[in-house]
Amino acid sequence: MPLDPTAAELLAAVQASPRAVAAHDRAAWVGLFGADAAVNDPVGSRPHIGRAAIERFYDTFIGPNTITFQVDHDFVSPPTVVRDLLIQTTMSTGATVVVPMHLRYDLVEEDGVWKITRLAAHWELAAMIMQLLRTGLPGLAAALKLGPQLIANQGLDGAAGMMRGLLGVGRAGKRVATRFLSAAAATDIGRVRGMLDHNSVIELPAGTPISVEQFTNRVRNMKWDKLIAAGREVSASVDFDTIHGVAIIEFATGATRITAIRIFTDA
Repeated sequence: MPLDPTAAELLAAVQASPRAVAAHDRAAWVGLFGADAAVNDPVGSRPHIGRAAIERFYDTFIGPNTITFQVDHDFVSPPTVVRDLLIQTTMSTGATVVVPMHLRYDLVEEDGVWKITRLAAHWELAAMIMQLLRTGLPGLAAALKLGPQLIANQGLDGAAGMMRGLLGVGRAGKRVATRFLSAAAATDIGRVRGMLDHNSVIELPAGTPISVEQFTNRVRNMKWDKLIAAGREVSASVDFDTIHGVAIIEFATGATRITAIRIFTDA
């Protein structure tokens, strides 16, 4: 199905990001972001807000590395684009990691140009660190190099902010998300309600609120994979009724009760 003009413009703005990364074009990549934009990478870490912070983020995590995007699906829900993908990063020491990821881009129009106002990268920091260390000496060398580089560009406070990405709902959240998706796929309304907070929001597609009954009817026999726990959110690649999508499940602070589920789809 052809995209409408706005959706096509949003997707084009997002697709410019991997091109700038591949070209190591710092100015082009930073220029994709709007005024006071935020990069939350990974979700759960402290966001990088504003141009100067985003430039430092580039200098720390993008500039020194070779990064390729392997995109499986794009989901456009104006003014948001969600990408279901793998990112392969080869560091200066030769260590390579492949990270499953869901990327959410929220965009805003500035002077007739679509700009990224928030980039939320759903991936698991602990899993990436373990994968890096399993590469042996190149991975250890990369980790030892990244630490001083992180402190030099971000400061001690920034380094601590990055390490917050190790916290969040983790495996417990993924277990709850799995039970929730299983109950929804089985149209078990009682179990679905039992895992929701009292003011929970369900959007399918994202931006369209629906009832629990409507939700369970829509996603009957749903299948899912690629669960990613980042911060207080779990994302998953989902399929139901010939529709592909990415579900983002949000959890209450200090609990495993679900406060929102939004499914971005290709329908």
